[in-house]
Amino acid sequence: MKFPPSVLEEIKARLPVSAVVGKRVRLQKAGREWKGLSPFNAEKTPSFFVNDQKASFFDFSSGKNGDIFKFVMETEGLSFPEAVEKLAAEAGVTLPRITQEAQVQEEKRKGLHEVVELAAQFFEAELMGERGAAARRYLASRGLDGEARARFRLGYGPADRFALRDHLAGKGVPAELMMEAGLLVHGEEIAVPYDRFRDRVMFPIHDARGRVVAFGGRAMSAEVAAKYLNSPETPLFHKGRLLFNHHNARKASHDTGQVIVVEGYVDVIAMSLSGFLQTVAPLGTALTEDQLGLLWRMADEPVICLDGDKAGRKAASRAIDLALPLLEPGKSLSFALLPEGQDPDDLARSGGRQAIAEVVAAARPLVDMLWQREVEAGPLDTPERRAAFERRLKEPLAQIRDETTRKHYRREMDERLAQLFASAAPARSERGGRDGHFQRGARGGAGRGGFRQVPPWLAGPLRASSALTQSRLVTKLRGEDAREAFILLALASHPALILRCVDEIAELSLDGPAAERLRQALLDAVEDTLDRETLANRLAQPRVREAYNQLMAVTGPAERRKLAQDADPESVFDSIHQALVLHHRARTLNSELRAAERALADEATEANFAWIKDVKARLETIEGTEAMSED
Repeated sequence: MKFPPSVLEEIKARLPVSAVVGKRVRLQKAGREWKGLSPFNAEKTPSFFVNDQKASFFDFSSGKNGDIFKFVMETEGLSFPEAVEKLAAEAGVTLPRITQEAQVQEEKRKGLHEVVELAAQFFEAELMGERGAAARRYLASRGLDGEARARFRLGYGPADRFALRDHLAGKGVPAELMMEAGLLVHGEEIAVPYDRFRDRVMFPIHDARGRVVAFGGRAMSAEVAAKYLNSPETPLFHKGRLLFNHHNARKASHDTGQVIVVEGYVDVIAMSLSGFLQTVAPLGTALTEDQLGLLWRMADEPVICLDGDKAGRKAASRAIDLALPLLEPGKSLSFALLPEGQDPDDLARSGGRQAIAEVVAAARPLVDMLWQREVEAGPLDTPERRAAFERRLKEPLAQIRDETTRKHYRREMDERLAQLFASAAPARSERGGRDGHFQRGARGGAGRGGFRQVPPWLAGPLRASSALTQSRLVTKLRGEDAREAFILLALASHPALILRCVDEIAELSLDGPAAERLRQALLDAVEDTLDRETLANRLAQPRVREAYNQLMAVTGPAERRKLAQDADPESVFDSIHQALVLHHRARTLNSELRAAERALADEATEANFAWIKDVKARLETIEGTEAMSED
């Protein structure tokens, strides 16, 4: 049985070799590798090594080596298809049916790789030609000379609306492939598809194997609404699963034991030219769980390098919230904050390698950043404010899934709280303990003994709560998802926020047809000069207006208040970001749930049943988070 290479790559990307091997071999950290006793021969001195960066194992005693599929085949006596099916279930990857259609799709992927590579070569040639003169001057002003341009294959997309399309057509590439590769803008309202990247400096985006799969384009004109524009999601490009410069940084990360994460393409290039070859960046958006998994395969404690201003601290806060549930022994993050007003590119040009090294060396652990975030959230001058601070500090710790890591975080925070509140220590016994019973009783209105009178919310006729009417169950029956509806309607109501998360919206996986229609209208508006009038014209189109009304029907009063034009934009943006995070987590968990259900069907063990219960509990936590945000 033949499996598409893309599926095998995804399984390997999700399952580190050490995690697979560690179920059978007791591994110990040995520098940047793992070592243990051979599972193939009896021995007293370890000669079996695992390298997550190279995604392989090697047994010196038997000479056997290979990837995770080979290891499972050798240790469990499975055939290759059986090993793939077993590991796919563990990774939560759905295996496609090996049909004629699937084979055709895989051949199409190969064709898309060729098309994107031809586009990269075209952009490179244009940068060196007459039309690329202004782009070359811009890159020179950023310190990006010929070496940098060649190493990162920088290019230029001409302002002509059909330059790339006509070039590829001349090489026999059909328009359908160009559109599927994300190179052309197309849609129901667009009669003639045209080039997506026009008058932009082009940054090729590579997959882990070093193949160009997409592009990021930086506008040369200050009047263009979207300064940076990425390729849309394609069969080759899933932005939340890739890192810019990953293919180059892997070896450097293995050699140094470190990986540095910055925000932009130019920052990555500047850091690399300064000698920090182990630098990567998310693709124009906040980190995702998949990207964090890639980082942890490169180093146990990636360094998140951010601007020291308010925006940088906000980005650090989002990274903390993403990482907390995923922390485990030995896996964490640290944060290097740059001098305010400087990004890595500025620092590289002003202070060089030494200045960058000093900032990276001063990186602070995640626990420090979490503590500082909560301490700075408000004054602590009254018992009530200190109590609120203590609760606010401990709530995130409950998200840590690994029991051992969670225990040590709680112990660390208890010690810090004891030091901070030393003068108030006698009052701790008067607050009703730490189990939260007092707070729950107060919130309920009559303590733990129950209500002494009928509460107001039971006095009138019963109605479905906002949380119920907007729940996944009810909204799915209507054909649209309330979370998707809120994200898109909020952006339609606050156009200025669209550019701040245009890439997240482009890559968003949507279930509802109305949501897909509105999303496309928002992205099309970005291609034009984005303002309220332009957006209003697109929303006025009959099919878009119909989609808008369908999505409004599945939103509740709490969401509609945020859709008002006078709502605080920053508050709305935070709500959008929270919804995006929850949306991604829910889809990931649903994928894991399907894998757990398959595992239980194959083998009805207590472990597989417990796996399903755990995933469902985490899904319920997400629903509970949304319900609290609606109060």
